[in-house]
Amino acid sequence: MANSVTANSMTSDKTEPASAANSEEPVVVFEGVSIIFDVKPVIEDISFTVMPGETRIILGPAGCGKSVLMKLANGLLKPDTGTIKVFGQDVTKMSENDLYKLRSRIGMVFQESALFDSLSVEENVAYRLNEEKVPEDEAHKRVVESLRFVELEKAISKFPSELSGGMRRRVSIARALITKPDLILYDSPTGGLDPITSTTIVELVVKQRDVSHTTSLLITHRLQDAFTLATYQFNTETGHMEKLPNNGIVPSTRFLVLNEGRIVFDGSTEELVHSDDPWLKEYLS
Repeated sequence: MANSVTANSMTSDKTEPASAANSEEPVVVFEGVSIIFDVKPVIEDISFTVMPGETRIILGPAGCGKSVLMKLANGLLKPDTGTIKVFGQDVTKMSENDLYKLRSRIGMVFQESALFDSLSVEENVAYRLNEEKVPEDEAHKRVVESLRFVELEKAISKFPSELSGGMRRRVSIARALITKPDLILYDSPTGGLDPITSTTIVELVVKQRDVSHTTSLLITHRLQDAFTLATYQFNTETGHMEKLPNNGIVPSTRFLVLNEGRIVFDGSTEELVHSDDPWLKEYLS
């Protein structure tokens, strides 16, 4: 699939692709970041930048540090060395109270959904709004809006145990979108799902990217999902994603590939699929 990608970034006139040109200031900046667990470096000397409107897809073998990187970006972990700036603020030096305020601008889709089993779908999606004491009527309205976006409005009264794995993942996405975040962190949103359900989740990610132009970091273990994100756009008229014409690519979608805690690639889709690096070529094959 990767070999069919070309430099042509044509798009149809039915939807506007996400643009990274909204601002010159980066949303996420890692500078020389390292973290050690039990004497072993998990992330080592990581530096990269994510610009507004950009979708950065994070690839790499299991255990290479992808989820740790995501937790560092959200301030859930502190690095041993280096700095991490989100919206221009150094999260490595922020208090927990300041981090809480910062996270109001960040949506997080956790691996395996991480829903509260004892709460209904509505209560799960509204969790952040309830913490912020948003009026009940307003919270309900926003929950319905978020669930409608992921096409689960009819499941509002159900509990997680009554939902399929794909439905739980969609609820998790609705919860991440409820505050209209400026940055979304997707930690393996299709992990453990069958191919058909995975495609449904990827389509939601594409929809969020192309409709709201939200900056995002996304971890995936599925190369097919990664290249779908790089070569498909959302058509607002049909309500579905579609492949870009002439083997086009989405210019705002870029890749970061990790191996053994280090960056082995940081760049565009075209640069990735045409790389001569032996390890990358084997990984993508």
